[in-house]
Amino acid sequence: MEVPTTVALALLAAAAALTAVRLWRGPSLADRMIALDALLFQGASALGVLVVRTGDTALVPLLVVIVLIAFAGTVVVARALENGERE
Repeated sequence: MEVPTTVALALLAAAAALTAVRLWRGPSLADRMIALDALLFQGASALGVLVVRTGDTALVPLLVVIVLIAFAGTVVVARALENGERE
């Protein structure tokens, strides 16, 4: 089980690096907010892979909190962008 989780973590790290580039370069606020949201979900995915790898379920509540925060952030950003388009 160690090899698949190592591959998954490596792929998540590569995806996070590419997403960080998008976060840095933009060009618009919407691009940056989507990249930040993607980074949160990639971090949550990495935490999930670590839970599978170690078998320690003590991190599951933290995983749930991170996903809820990422979802709430997505809703807030979507509303802010929607209101900005109307003005």
